[in-house]
Amino acid sequence: MELPTPADLRERRNELDLTQSELAEQADVSQPLIARIEGGDVDPRLSTLRRIVNALEEAEGGILRAEDLMHSPVYGIEPDDSIKFAIETMNQEGYSQLPVIRDEYPVGIVSLSDVRHVDDEDPGELPIADVMRESITTVTRETTVDEVDTHLDHHDAVIVIENGEMIGIITDADIAAHMS
Repeated sequence: MELPTPADLRERRNELDLTQSELAEQADVSQPLIARIEGGDVDPRLSTLRRIVNALEEAEGGILRAEDLMHSPVYGIEPDDSIKFAIETMNQEGYSQLPVIRDEYPVGIVSLSDVRHVDDEDPGELPIADVMRESITTVTRETTVDEVDTHLDHHDAVIVIENGEMIGIITDADIAAHMS
C-alpha cells in the first residue's frame, strides 16, 4: 500500500464532496484527527491511515473485499484422509493446496509441496495430519483486499468464514486475477 500524503487525503476527500466530519464518521475516527492529519500536524498510525483510506475507497465505490476475490465452493480434506487421497483431490480439482477441515472448520492447509517432501517409503497411506501446516488465516467476507494481501504475505491461502462456516478461499492467484 502506497502511503498517501496529507494533501492526497484532503484532495481525495474534496473530490468526493465529503466533509471532514463525514469522512471521520465513515473511518470511525474523530473529525479533529482528520483535520490534524490533513494539516500535516500529526503522523497517524498505519491502522488509522488504513481506516481512512478504506473509507475513501468505500466512498469511491472501488474497494475490493474478500467476497469479491474468493473462490467458492471450498474443497477440503480431513486430517485423517491419506496423502494419496489429497493428491487425487488436488489433481481432480486443479488445485495445488487444500484446506484441512475438522468439524467443517479449517484447522490447517496442505500443498503439493508439503506432500512432495515426505520422507517415507510409502507416503500415500500416511494421514494428512502428519504433513499439514496448522497455520491458516480466516477472514470475513467484508475484509478488504489490503488486509487479505497482508495475510497472504505470511500464508499460502486465506479462508473466508461466515457464521462459522467456510464460504470461500483466496490465494495469490485470486488476487492476481483481479489485478489483470
